[in-house]
Amino acid sequence: MQKLLTGLKPTGEITLGNYIGAIVPMVELQEEYESYIFIADMHAITVNQDPMELKNRIRKFIALYIACGIDPNKNIIYLQSENEYIPAISWLLECTTYYGEASRMIQFKEKSKQNANFSVGLLTYPILMAADILYCDADLVPVGIDQKQHVELARDIASRFNKMYNETFKLPKPLIKEEGIKIKDLKNPTKKMSKSEANPNGVITLLDTKEQIIKKIMSATTDSEKVIKYDMENKPGISNLMNICVSLSNETIESLEKKFAKKSYQDFKKYVADVVVKKLEKIQKRYYELINSQELDAILDKGIEKTRQIAKEKYMEMTNKMGLTRK
Repeated sequence: MQKLLTGLKPTGEITLGNYIGAIVPMVELQEEYESYIFIADMHAITVNQDPMELKNRIRKFIALYIACGIDPNKNIIYLQSENEYIPAISWLLECTTYYGEASRMIQFKEKSKQNANFSVGLLTYPILMAADILYCDADLVPVGIDQKQHVELARDIASRFNKMYNETFKLPKPLIKEEGIKIKDLKNPTKKMSKSEANPNGVITLLDTKEQIIKKIMSATTDSEKVIKYDMENKPGISNLMNICVSLSNETIESLEKKFAKKSYQDFKKYVADVVVKKLEKIQKRYYELINSQELDAILDKGIEKTRQIAKEKYMEMTNKMGLTRK
């Protein structure tokens, strides 16, 4: 069975858009691959983080992903920072990576322009990402088209190392996510629902209360036509609510148009709110069972035990080949 690796950076809050666009496909992929899922907490600190907030969010992310259907029996789940061999491997890879390669990365170019006093970690984190991928000989890395460049860099680094020190790494391939339903901001349905959005009223998070969810959906931007019809170009607000409903229920666009043909926007919004509340109540119930439980720690202990041994073996192979050994 092929290995698949996914990293989750614990920043912001997980939104309904993240759940529909990223977590649900991940749940589907766990049936096909040997999956490695890690919390990329060391990637989060390329910019300053409040330590206590980061610590709490790391645990929250893991609990939420498991509550959303990520099965600990089908995935190897671990914290990046608990595997000390991964940053050690990253350093060895940095020493065989060229500055030009790292500085050409799109995200580095964009973020370094935003802040002249960026950290060195912002430059080198794509090599840490390569270490995340290469230590376990991952075959596939699910990424959006904007992240494809990172997998390509990992392939280039691995290929160069193999040529310099003989075959050591498998060359990973990007698994480009198919364009699925994109959930938009409730207040501005022309842009995606983002966990970094300044206006919280346009974003539903997975831990919003029933009252918050209903209030946000009932006040969602629509239009003046008063016809419940799917048209992303001319009716983005109503179309976005239809996408949310279809993604979380057995409804289709056609069934919704038929069911609400002679009803008001208020009736439709109430229905969508009810669908969202019922889905998130199930997720939240499991989340609150996990968040402070020994079960969550047992899952992470099992994951780090396995991945640490794999990373240690890869690190020892690398240091031996590079001459970094007494024996």
